[in-house]
Amino acid sequence: MKRILLAVFGILALAFATLTPAFAQSKGIVYYIVPTLLDEFQTGSVSALELFLKQTGYEMKTLNADNKTDAQQSQMNDVIALKPAAIILAAVDFNALKPSIEAARAAGIPVVEFDRQITSTLSDFTSVAGTVEIGYVAADQAEKLLKAKNGSVKGKVLQVLGDPGDPYTLDIQKGFEEKMKAFPDVKIISLPAMQWEASNAGTIVADQMLANPDIDLIFSHAAHLSVAAVASLEAAGKKPGDVMLMSSNGAPVGLDLIRKGWLNVEVEQPLYAQAAAVAMFMDKIAKKEEIKPGEYDVLGLKSTVTKEAWGPNIKIPGAAISKENVDNPAFWGNQKPPTDTVKPVE
Repeated sequence: MKRILLAVFGILALAFATLTPAFAQSKGIVYYIVPTLLDEFQTGSVSALELFLKQTGYEMKTLNADNKTDAQQSQMNDVIALKPAAIILAAVDFNALKPSIEAARAAGIPVVEFDRQITSTLSDFTSVAGTVEIGYVAADQAEKLLKAKNGSVKGKVLQVLGDPGDPYTLDIQKGFEEKMKAFPDVKIISLPAMQWEASNAGTIVADQMLANPDIDLIFSHAAHLSVAAVASLEAAGKKPGDVMLMSSNGAPVGLDLIRKGWLNVEVEQPLYAQAAAVAMFMDKIAKKEEIKPGEYDVLGLKSTVTKEAWGPNIKIPGAAISKENVDNPAFWGNQKPPTDTVKPVE
């Protein structure tokens, strides 16, 4: 009788194990090597990737490089030795991490590029916002704001970039300046906030408001840079509305600045959808199966997978946020993660 009971318990335990999330997590560990946790997009990317990967059966561990290239290279070496199911990388420096990506893939470990595209070598999947398109959207918004203020599309724009080693900011700059070429009466001053440090952005704004007090619009490539810009404007005696402001990642602090009247427009990066796309394709990535080009629905956003020289690449659109739609829960800056469960792509 004792043997029969043990056998029954064993069968029940096995059946229970196959029906619980714990079984789903047995697909393996995925490491996410995040460049920094200085801003809300990066901290939000950790929780979003963790949420969606868990839904598709993976456990995630995170390593923070504190914006240091050598630390990220060292982390890549350490993780390769652990042989995880995959590595998700948001590179501090896209050129410097190329050898590390190649070493991981040579060891049989798939590498996913998240948020920051690396085109100089092959990766197994890349999930990015349409960064050049974010620049286009920002240019459309700048056109409207300058026309409303000056009667035509003219004036002076201070563009505060992120770190110049980051393709995210370079692509936005490319899209923004490409579209603004249509307006020769707009002068654009572009300066980088090295290492994405808010204090650097604050110094740029303070200095430029002295050198160019007729600046009409400040366009920062991340909301946390706009927080520093506002601090510099306040220190200069400015009030909300005196200088127009835009940012480009949709962080909670950006939405707060819209509500307070400082920020005119925030162009959102679709953080939730970028993370969900990684989870949707993780089975194929881990198994090294083909990812077919085409259009996919990612959390309700029409997204496109293309086959590029650097591997399969999904690009997800962003949107402009203003005081009219700032409370829409679909924007990640409102910090209400989607309730829909992500399912693997068959």
